[in-house]
Amino acid sequence: MKKAFTMLFLVLATQLQAQKRTFFSQSELGFHVGQTYYLGDLNPYQQFKNAALAGGLIYRYNFNNRLTLRSTYLYGQIAAADSSSPYPLLVNRNLSFKSTLHEVATGLEFHFVPFQFGSSRYPATAYLLAQIGVFHMNPQTYYNGAWQDLQPLVTEGQGTSANAQKPYSLYQLCVPLGMGLKVSLGKMATFNLDLSIRKTFTDYLDDVGADFYTDPQILEDEVSDLSAALSNQSLDGNRFGKRGTSSTKDWYVYAGATFTFRLGKGGGCFY
Repeated sequence: MKKAFTMLFLVLATQLQAQKRTFFSQSELGFHVGQTYYLGDLNPYQQFKNAALAGGLIYRYNFNNRLTLRSTYLYGQIAAADSSSPYPLLVNRNLSFKSTLHEVATGLEFHFVPFQFGSSRYPATAYLLAQIGVFHMNPQTYYNGAWQDLQPLVTEGQGTSANAQKPYSLYQLCVPLGMGLKVSLGKMATFNLDLSIRKTFTDYLDDVGADFYTDPQILEDEVSDLSAALSNQSLDGNRFGKRGTSSTKDWYVYAGATFTFRLGKGGGCFY
């Protein structure tokens, strides 16, 4: 009986050790660096406008040579200003913002062709990626010599007698969708190029969502003079013009390069 338990223990220990080796050999950890930019009310169309430095971390688990679990952390910055718009109406609106972004997301990569570390036959592949994530934002604008946090100022009158809508949350959901290229650097590392756009469910990356301006007197009486001043900064002082577009949501985009490293040794092929 004692020998049987000993044999059973050795078999289980061997299997656990093998599973541990498999887990680490199929796992990758790395970092990415690139740029983020924004598409929304203050920049409807121009790609890579005001792109800013971004970076973060990535973890991958390769289920096989075609399908990979992907989890990421991204730090980025986005910004836009009406003053640089080619459209006179937007220049007159005269709004501007910047925001830092902290995003965590997880999802899948699908390789177009089998990928194997260190393989001369399958050394590279293009892939599609789809994730779901959550991010933190904090839109600010520069006014009177200082950066002002916009969300607490409810510049569109959220929570006042003019607007029953609650102030927007600084934490939001996103759906990163994109494509990339993955290249083997020997049996232990990869180099990647990524381009992914984030569908968000908010129109307030830029603090601009409502179609029209809130009555400045209500903002002065129920919030603050600063709220009223930042709600409408139009050059002609017209508060009856168009402030934003409530029918669309904001987006942001990441483009960059990634290096990953396998956490354990093993064969180059995943099954």
